[in-house]
Amino acid sequence: MRRLLLLVGAIVFVDTMFFAALTPLLPQYADDLDLSKAGAGLLSAAYPIGALVGGIPGGVAAARLGVRPTVLIGLAGMAVTTVTFGFAESIWLLDASRFLQGLSSSFSWTAGLAWLVAAAPPDRRGETIGAAMGAAIVGALFGPVLGGIASVTGTGPTFASVAVLAAVLGVWAWRTPAFRPAEPQPLSRLVSALRDRGVVASVWFVLVPALLFGVLNVLGPLRLDELGLAAVAIGGTWLVAASFEAALAPAVGRISDRRGRLTPLRAGLVGSAAATAALPWLGHGWLLAVFIVVAACCFGTFWTPAMSMLADRAEAIGLDYAYGFALINLAWAPGAAVGAALGGAAARATSDAAVYLTLSALCLATLLAVGQLRAKRPATA
Repeated sequence: MRRLLLLVGAIVFVDTMFFAALTPLLPQYADDLDLSKAGAGLLSAAYPIGALVGGIPGGVAAARLGVRPTVLIGLAGMAVTTVTFGFAESIWLLDASRFLQGLSSSFSWTAGLAWLVAAAPPDRRGETIGAAMGAAIVGALFGPVLGGIASVTGTGPTFASVAVLAAVLGVWAWRTPAFRPAEPQPLSRLVSALRDRGVVASVWFVLVPALLFGVLNVLGPLRLDELGLAAVAIGGTWLVAASFEAALAPAVGRISDRRGRLTPLRAGLVGSAAATAALPWLGHGWLLAVFIVVAACCFGTFWTPAMSMLADRAEAIGLDYAYGFALINLAWAPGAAVGAALGGAAARATSDAAVYLTLSALCLATLLAVGQLRAKRPATA
C-alpha cells in the first residue's frame, strides 16, 4: 500500500507541477504574444478543457483496459506535450499542447486515484486521498518554481529536462502490480450515477474550488504583475500557498474520516467567501500576495473531503471507482476552464471586483445549501 501511495503521489505531483508551471509565465506570454486578459485566460483554460474532453475516455480506459495501462497512456502523453509546450513559439501551438496536456492528465489522474482508492481501507480513505492530494499540491508548489526557472533559463530546455520524470514514472508504474479490471460497467452506469444526490453534491464540491482557483490563477498573477512583482516573486507567492495547502491536506483528510465529510467543507466555504470578497480591494503587491496565500488555503480545503465523499458514494451505489474519478475530472475541468477563460473575459468586460464578489456569493449560497445535506461519517456513508 505504501509503495502504491508513493507511485500515485508521484504521478499527481508531476501532473500538477506541469499545470502550475504556467502561473509565473503567464504575464510573460501575455506580453510577448500581446494577449488580452481573455487570451491569457484561454491559454490557462486549455489544460482543464483538455481534462474535460479526456474525462470520460480516461474513465472508460481505466475500467476496461485496467488502471496500469491507462496510467502509462497518460504519462506518455504528458511527456510529449510538455516538451512541445516548452519549445512552442505561437499561441495556437501553446494552446494545443496545453489542451493535450490536460487530456493526458485526465487518464493518469483517473486511473491513479482509482488504483489507490481500491487498495485503501474505507475508514482511512480520507487520509489516503489527503496524502495523495498533498503530493499533488506539492507538485503545484514546485510548478511555479519550475516556471520561474524557465523564465530565466528558457522554457524549452527546462520543460524537456523535467519531462524525463514522466518516463521514469512510466517504468515504475509498469513494474507495480495492479488489479485486473472486473466485468466492465456500461457507460450508461456513469450517466445514471449523476441522478444520485450524493454524487451530485460531491461533484459540486469539486467544481467550486476549481472555479475559484481558475479565476485566481489568471487574475492573481496579472494583478501582482501590475503592482510591480516580478515573475520570481509571483512564483514564490504560489510556492508559499501550495506549501500550506500540502501541509493541510492530510489533516483535512483525517478530520473528514473522523467528523464527516461536510465539516471541512463548511469551513472551506466560509473562508473562501471571505477571502474572495477581500481580494479586489488590495492595492499593495505584497499584501495581495498574503491574501492570495490565504485564499488558496481556503480553496484547497475542498479537494480531499469532496473526493472522499465521491468515493464513499461510489462504493455505496456500486459504481466503478474509475467512473467515480472520471466524474472528478468532469467536475474539475469545466470549473477550472470557466474560471480561467470566462473569469478573465468577465474581468476585462467589468472588473476584477465583480468577478471576485460573484464567487463570494456563490460560496455563501453553497454554504446555505449544505445545511440541507445530512452529514454522515464515512463509515456509515
